[in-house]
Amino acid sequence: MDATREAGSVRSGQAQLIDPLTERELEVLAYLPTRFSNADIGRRTFMSVNTVKTHLRNIYRKLDVGDRDAAVDRARSLGLL
Repeated sequence: MDATREAGSVRSGQAQLIDPLTERELEVLAYLPTRFSNADIGRRTFMSVNTVKTHLRNIYRKLDVGDRDAAVDRARSLGLL
């Protein structure tokens, strides 16, 4: 039941965005509160550091924020985290 509720929350949060986050962007977003480095995130998601950086730029643009802390705050307010 929790997984269903969580998925509904993510869909609801995504609906509030003009340009929804992709699955891979959501995967990277989930690591932002951990304070892992970009290299750590890359190792855990099997992405290069450059790909992680590209996803981060897209996340920041789509959430209309300028940094990691603001992205985490905005994602939490939308129910994406």
